[in-house]
Amino acid sequence: MSHAKSTWDKTEKIRNKINTDALTWWFGKNHNTPDWEQTVTGPFDRWPTGMGFDYFYGFNSGETHQYYPVLFENTVPVEPDKTPEEGYHLMTDMTDRAIARMKFAKSVAPGKPFFMYFAPGAMHAPHHVTAEWRQQFDGAFDMGWEEYRNQVFAKQLEMGILPEGTELTPRPDWVPAWDTLSDVQKEVYDDLMENFAGYFAFTDHEVGRLLSAVKELPDADNTMVIYIVGDNGASSEGGPDGTLNEIMNLNGIPSNLEDIKANIDKLGGPESEPHYPVGWAWAGNTPFQWVKQVASHLGGTRNPMVISWPAKIQHDDAPRTAFLHLVDVVPTILEAAHIPMPQSVNGVEQKPLEGESFLSSFTDPEFKGRTQQYFEVFSNRSMYADGWKANAQHTFPWRQDYAPGNWDKDKWELYNLDEDFSEANDLAAENPEKLEELKAMLDEAFEKYGVLPLDDRGSARLAIAKPPVPGAVEGNKTFTYYAGAIRIAEPAAPPMKNRSWTLTAKVDTEGAGTEGVIMGFGGVAAGMSLYLDAGVPIFDYNLFEKHTEVKGSEPLPEGEAEITLDFAYQGAEGEAGKGAEITLSVNGTEVATGSMESTVAGRFGIDTFGIGEDSGQPVTSAYQPPFKFTGGIESVVVEVQ
Repeated sequence: MSHAKSTWDKTEKIRNKINTDALTWWFGKNHNTPDWEQTVTGPFDRWPTGMGFDYFYGFNSGETHQYYPVLFENTVPVEPDKTPEEGYHLMTDMTDRAIARMKFAKSVAPGKPFFMYFAPGAMHAPHHVTAEWRQQFDGAFDMGWEEYRNQVFAKQLEMGILPEGTELTPRPDWVPAWDTLSDVQKEVYDDLMENFAGYFAFTDHEVGRLLSAVKELPDADNTMVIYIVGDNGASSEGGPDGTLNEIMNLNGIPSNLEDIKANIDKLGGPESEPHYPVGWAWAGNTPFQWVKQVASHLGGTRNPMVISWPAKIQHDDAPRTAFLHLVDVVPTILEAAHIPMPQSVNGVEQKPLEGESFLSSFTDPEFKGRTQQYFEVFSNRSMYADGWKANAQHTFPWRQDYAPGNWDKDKWELYNLDEDFSEANDLAAENPEKLEELKAMLDEAFEKYGVLPLDDRGSARLAIAKPPVPGAVEGNKTFTYYAGAIRIAEPAAPPMKNRSWTLTAKVDTEGAGTEGVIMGFGGVAAGMSLYLDAGVPIFDYNLFEKHTEVKGSEPLPEGEAEITLDFAYQGAEGEAGKGAEITLSVNGTEVATGSMESTVAGRFGIDTFGIGEDSGQPVTSAYQPPFKFTGGIESVVVEVQ
């Protein structure tokens, strides 16, 4: 009897602990899982559900198509329940699901707390939004980026967002004066910015729906909302002219202004991957210098943060000015929830947290924040200490025409943020001792936190061979797939760029009565697809929306057939992006040939590789995804050289 009572007591303690543990949910962007681990074989320890979250609904890479997202629910690939034509957009989808899960949980267990990480793809590229939202901003930016900055700066001062005495930094030489632009440039740049603004307004609307739902919860007053706005500064990755195909730009190929104008009717829609030009990114960082990736300056790092916690925080109109870093958020949440940082998890000793709690700032307007912090992206680097900040700008996000590795030739700048909020007045010449002191501190921080060696490569990183899929054969050159092998991230797929390869598909068809994708790789921006249309085999290579089609002349015979696609790369070893000769054969007989002057050197983009369907974005507009294969697929073998 006593033993039974003891067991009951232990069970009750476990049950009570479970009942008070927080639910943990992750919606949206997860840019933590290595590409080569994003398959059905895992491992899953670096997926959200392997990092402490009960539930995940989102995408694993740095960005995704908002109309054709690469979605996973926990670790299972899923597809949207609507098409873009039916009104699908990822931002609405994940907001709906987040609200539903939150309400469902509170219906079942209203006393159980939750932690929700909600990370939209917005405002990251691609900038996808309907014409309805974009048209609200028709003509709103005709004044140009300099005057826009002036207006924003005046508003920031009026609202008290900027300290009195803040200076507006001048236009740099890498942004042309608006009045020097042609009419075509102004028209295209305006359109791209209006599209971005519509995307912003739409995102704000969806986040507003989520916050409204939070306010309806029974314990809303005791719910903390941490709202961090931005992505390390506005992005200039669209290049000088902006783009309708940002994946092409990320591969180091600049957009052509006339091509953008000729296809502007696609702007914001499923067939576009839009990004605005450098000048609007500069304006988006008012009053600072520089842009995203340029972590040397505040324009590439500083983001606003708003925190609401009605039960603990009394609103006032003055913004808090403490210097904080993203690593400070977790310690703050732990302190607020009275949860100690664990010394070990599942027997693995944990590194100490590198951030510091800023919980006391909720009640103390004089809270100063951290005294030191380093920054580094692509060798753009900076050191902050006690109000002083040393900066070295090294690379440009929109071009790679610099001498890689010449870090000793970078110009160093020095600012006193206590007196110069916007980094407008360089004090390096006046105070060389302070500059050298901060540079020495930066060297120490880089050693301590494992930043070295510095790596200033940009698009060149895309062409670097990635580790094989865990469990794959090292050095394998033959890859065999079966129907249903889908949602394989690009680095986990066969290495089919900058080399020759042969694909052999063994299929079973009803001749002209069979259609669908046999192999799909990539999507709207770039990719390739082997498919049947009324039984006729077709290979389509999408080179940043320039399509090379190799098409048979008649349907496959009924029954079993073998399709062979020989892709003979014309570049020498080490040469990237060269052309190719393509041969399509059926049952050993050549049925079509084609050639390309160039191919994709880096990445097809943000979509995936799959067999039996083209899930996500379509490689070609000749069909609607997923365009599943209606016949049988015995195997698809890819042999690479």
